[in-house]
Amino acid sequence: MAMIRHSFDKDVNQVLFEGNSCVKKVILNRPQKLNCLSHQMISEITKKLKAYEIDPEVKVVVLKGNGKAFCAGGDVVASYICMVAGHWSYAASSYKKQVVLDYIVATYGKPVVALIHGIVMGGGAGLSMNGALKIVTENTVFAMPETSIGHFVDVGASYFLSRLPGFLGEYLGLTGTKIRGPDMVACGLATHFVLSKDLHLVESALDEVTSSDTCKISKVIRIYEHRPDVKQDGVYSRMEIINKCFSRKTVEEILSSLEREAEDREEKWILEAIKSMKSACPISLKISLKSIREGREQTLDQCLAREYNIFCHIKRRTVSNDFFEGIRAMLLDKDRNPKWEPARLELVSDEMVDRYFSRVDEDDWESLQLPARSNSVGMMRPKL
Repeated sequence: MAMIRHSFDKDVNQVLFEGNSCVKKVILNRPQKLNCLSHQMISEITKKLKAYEIDPEVKVVVLKGNGKAFCAGGDVVASYICMVAGHWSYAASSYKKQVVLDYIVATYGKPVVALIHGIVMGGGAGLSMNGALKIVTENTVFAMPETSIGHFVDVGASYFLSRLPGFLGEYLGLTGTKIRGPDMVACGLATHFVLSKDLHLVESALDEVTSSDTCKISKVIRIYEHRPDVKQDGVYSRMEIINKCFSRKTVEEILSSLEREAEDREEKWILEAIKSMKSACPISLKISLKSIREGREQTLDQCLAREYNIFCHIKRRTVSNDFFEGIRAMLLDKDRNPKWEPARLELVSDEMVDRYFSRVDEDDWESLQLPARSNSVGMMRPKL
């Protein structure tokens, strides 16, 4: 394995906190790392959000990222290093703080407005998708690519993906397909679309907000809102085939259904979906499908608790070493040739998958305990 070099940039202000008495801004500030969330960032943001929530002068919180990304996810390499150098529970402790932060945002007592410009993936989606208002641009790119590194769609994804139209959530979660701002608004992942050239005007207008009324804030944003150009070859043009294929009961059946469609029609996105699923970690695909399907019938707190169980099993290698192999192949050695074990879908039994959804069998392990919150989580609604 290649030597691990990873800068934790401790001396840099990884999060900036700005704003006025009514409007507070939380600015992710690791642009050279696409604003990947570190343990330090999560701790600082949580502390500030708690303070803003009880401050009667604060009316709204704005989340944004410096550079070309909103947030490309959690810092999985740092997590990997902590586990290799110490114990899997280090990563579990950090992840617990992350999902508690996501839950605080989802149940926040004041509107949280996410300015999602550029890349938003993994942990960045967990931070922003359950906020009250989500503004995207033509340069926004959303994806949940976890299965490609031996992980699974987590940080609340089993909640927000399962609530997308039809079986779009299964498609995005199993293939890691990227979608852009217009499609995000159309399917309900985002609430507003503005052109990137107008984003600074939106931010300036938000600076003048003196109310926590979400309708009033939305009205301010709508002044700059632009009708999104939902392309003819975008994700919505695929929904008939997506629903036909991704409604199947198992990953094997989904893949077979896609392959049959590929025989009947030469559409690039179908071939790309097949290629992505065939190269992804087999056990990750099955875990992700089961998690999304269960999430459709559960509340956000139930989804986060289940995902925490799965996360712990992956990090302690209860069944498989695939996460560590995925990080090695995709992010460290970068040979992009992970050796998954089991290597094929048919070798992944239901019993193996079910173990990830069970309690962790260690005396000092505790299930996820989320803080008591007074606000309920709102449901996403697609624009189309």
